Amino acid sequence: MRRGVVFHLAALMLGLAAPVAATATEVGPGTPLTLEEVLQSSRRHAPQVLEAIAKVRQAEGKAVTAEGAFDTVVKAEAESRWTGFYDGQYAAGTITRPIENWGGSLYGGYRLSSGRFPIYEDERFTNNFGEIKVGAVLSLMRDRLIDDRRFGRTAARIDIDIAEADRLLTAIGVQRRAIGAYNLWVVAGLRLNIYRDLLKLAQERQAGFKRQVKLGARPSILLTENEQNILRRETLVARAEQELAAAANALSLFLRDENGAPMRPDPMRLPTALPSPAPTPVDPRANLGARPDLRQIDLRIQQATNRLALDRNALRPRLDLKAEVSQDIGPLGDGGRSRAGTETKVGVSFTLPLQRRVAKGRIDQTTAEIEAIRRRRQQTEEQIINAIDALAIDVQATEKLRTLAADEYERATTMAGAEARRFTLGASDFFLVNVREEAAADAGVRKLDAAYRQIVARAELAAAAADLRALGLE
Repeated sequence: MRRGVVFHLAALMLGLAAPVAATATEVGPGTPLTLEEVLQSSRRHAPQVLEAIAKVRQAEGKAVTAEGAFDTVVKAEAESRWTGFYDGQYAAGTITRPIENWGGSLYGGYRLSSGRFPIYEDERFTNNFGEIKVGAVLSLMRDRLIDDRRFGRTAARIDIDIAEADRLLTAIGVQRRAIGAYNLWVVAGLRLNIYRDLLKLAQERQAGFKRQVKLGARPSILLTENEQNILRRETLVARAEQELAAAANALSLFLRDENGAPMRPDPMRLPTALPSPAPTPVDPRANLGARPDLRQIDLRIQQATNRLALDRNALRPRLDLKAEVSQDIGPLGDGGRSRAGTETKVGVSFTLPLQRRVAKGRIDQTTAEIEAIRRRRQQTEEQIINAIDALAIDVQATEKLRTLAADEYERATTMAGAEARRFTLGASDFFLVNVREEAAADAGVRKLDAAYRQIVARAELAAAAADLRALGLE
């Protein structure tokens, strides 16, 4: 029986050592669930990520709407007098195309008339084949560099970039939580294996004790003492099973099928070891500019700066230049010789608001808004740097704690093995053997917890440093 105790104790020690080893498995049905599989699933199917992607499409739709301000417009009209002294008929069509990079528009048109018109509608007369014209309206001061249309288009494009940054920020948060949920599930499974091995060892020892008590080699109270150990270890197993089920339920929020429905992982897919922690960046601050939240703020500043330019544009006087060339074609109509030849017209229009308080008030508001956003960026950047430094400290601390836990586990297994050999030789008692076994198991659990904290700390640091590769986003 004592040989059996030593054998199962050795098996327990091997089980505790299993999380240290890294095993490579082939992805397929029934294979251990990998972190890469979970990260890929959460990246593609997490509702938060899909919501952020939908917001990007929404912003793209708004950008298309903003581009509509530059759509070509076709206008047609016709008029016919059915009764009265005059019998004039008139039809006209105009195509207007806004100039995208210069305030104003280009236009061209054709009109045709017949019959007689009153003197106050003299401009409707054309030659028999009609009149064609082309022209342009150009803004020389206000609206030359920016106007509502161009501001709206630029703002819509920036909104797309803001939505993309929000999508990335959401994905980083989801992947960080997915890493934590996966490793918590793995730790719960490995912890359950440790307690099951402890329970199995006590149960098999009980059978040996019964034989020895029956032969008179052991006192019967030893059976009661071991039954107490069995009950305590059964409690540990039940608690570990509950924790594993809870961890699997939490992981199902990130592990989803092709339809996006949550999948609770089968315990049979538990790996035999924790994955390797994400590599620690040499300089976590180096990629600070890639942080999507900082990029969002920078885009807000850019958007407000464009609005400030639009507000300043409203302070400028309006000076518009209009040039038009028209040509009547065909034989002379009822309008006479006044419609013959090419007509060229050039004109200007000038408008100046005297007080301009609306524009000045908007400039003050937008300037203050830009200052506020810049201060918010400064605060956010300082908080991020502080968080990165704190996480770097956590990473160093967890590495040290994991090393200490590994050393403690090594000593505990050495003591447990030595006590088992002494018990086999009759130089130790049952109480000490139990103490050493459970101390070794507890050390193994603490080693798992230390490894989990190290993985989570590195994942947090990767998220803070926007390390997309470590988060499975590249």
